[in-house]
Amino acid sequence: MRPFRFLFIPEVLFDLLPFLPVTLMMFAGSVFFGSLLGFVLARAKVRGRKVSGILADAYIAVMRCTPPIVLLFIVYYGLPELLLSTIGLDINAIEKGIFVLVTFTLLFGAVMSEIMRSAYESIDKGQWEAAVSIGLSPFQAFYRIMLPQATAVALPNFSNVLINLMKDGSLAFTIGLIDIMGKGNLIISKNFGAYALETYMALALIYWTLTLIIEKSFGYIEKSLSRGKRSIAE
Repeated sequence: MRPFRFLFIPEVLFDLLPFLPVTLMMFAGSVFFGSLLGFVLARAKVRGRKVSGILADAYIAVMRCTPPIVLLFIVYYGLPELLLSTIGLDINAIEKGIFVLVTFTLLFGAVMSEIMRSAYESIDKGQWEAAVSIGLSPFQAFYRIMLPQATAVALPNFSNVLINLMKDGSLAFTIGLIDIMGKGNLIISKNFGAYALETYMALALIYWTLTLIIEKSFGYIEKSLSRGKRSIAE
């Protein structure tokens, strides 16, 4: 049996890190577009219109019940076949990253919509009405009064969702996207299965570091907001 080689971990790290931008681009794109989708869904539920609310609820329920890897395979393998058979559009030549981005945007949007809705509804609506009554426009009342408070409420859940999204993004290698996880599996294949433990430990170090960055960043923001609340109270 081959002995564990600790020094292979820093060696493989240098091979993995050049592919970190791919992982971060997929992560950032999913957060951006997923947040936009989440805002649309949350708005549909908050406005209280029956049809849009039912559609939003149905979408969120479906996404919540669908494992990320299943949705990824549906988007990557099923969507091209569906478009080709229905409207004759062939999208098989599209970059794999687009399918990954679509998948995690759909998933992240469903989760973000609930975070946004619950955070918004936790704020007393009388504040919005008071702001409008003294001359602010509805948008100004939302942007200057409601949004900062809702953001503070949403931050803890938002950070947890970001971490889960980052970890779920490692599934992108299953359709052939070469991010850090995909590169790690290529390295293991190149070595005929040798150094698998060392490679996965190097990957774990990268994900641990990214997770700590997210946690510490949001922890700092929460502390800053807490200091602001204490200053107002005093």
